Amino acid sequence: MVKAANKYFTRRNVKVKYIDRDQLAGMNIHYRYYSLEYFLDAQVRAGFQSIELWLGAPHFFLSPMEYSDCRRVKRLLKERGLEVRVVTPENCMYQYQHAAQESELYEKSFQYFQRALDAAEELEVGIMAVNSGWGYWNENREEAWKRSREMLSRLSEYAGTKGICLAMESLRPQETKLATTVYDVKRMLGEVKHPNLKAMIDTTAMGVAGETIDQWFEVLGQDIIHMHFIDGTPYGHLVWGDGNHNLEEFLQALVRHDYHGCLGHEITAPEYFDQPADADLRSMKTLEPFIR
Repeated sequence: MVKAANKYFTRRNVKVKYIDRDQLAGMNIHYRYYSLEYFLDAQVRAGFQSIELWLGAPHFFLSPMEYSDCRRVKRLLKERGLEVRVVTPENCMYQYQHAAQESELYEKSFQYFQRALDAAEELEVGIMAVNSGWGYWNENREEAWKRSREMLSRLSEYAGTKGICLAMESLRPQETKLATTVYDVKRMLGEVKHPNLKAMIDTTAMGVAGETIDQWFEVLGQDIIHMHFIDGTPYGHLVWGDGNHNLEEFLQALVRHDYHGCLGHEITAPEYFDQPADADLRSMKTLEPFIR
């Protein structure tokens, strides 16, 4: 509990301003049944200035060989006064992942993430989100870990040639048997040992693991360069107000650790797919009192 003497203490329901508006990054993953233009217009209405662009169809086509016209995407963003701060290639639902098994799929996955980095360079974005992948669940964990380490090492080298940092998040145990905790992420960063591989917090995976924002910063410190900042129970990637996370306590933790990076609005729960713009408006209404 933050004491009254702390300058960030909230008194008489007067909200303290913890974050800048451009730190909040709207994300398009729950707009998959709507056009890219619809998503971008909805972000303007909700009050976002920054975007974490999910590189998934139908908004952005990405394959091991090609990707969508970035010039068009940049034009649409510029027309609306929006800026992409982070790109996130689809890496959980599709076949491409960071610990892919068979050699052909492994190389196709590597090429897929290479193309995502090429697109990030064209979009003038400095961060790409990654994770450990998952491999087969019926194989030795360390074998899958080795493939993930090799993939992230190769991608870090390629990212370095473009001035882009990879931001690695943990996943839930239902998604992987590899990196599910802050200590797994720390281990991977230590084994890869590349300046272009950094860390990111996903508050859902963090909550499921029973961890805290303070713990992540105590373990990884300045290596944390991005966050998926969403509500949860702790399961579910929910809009703020629909879960049971304490928003103000989370924000106070960010201030304690002097975090000024993006807070990605990664909403993946299917109940938001029908009316994603309304969900973003509700979430931003909850966040608005804390925005400078």
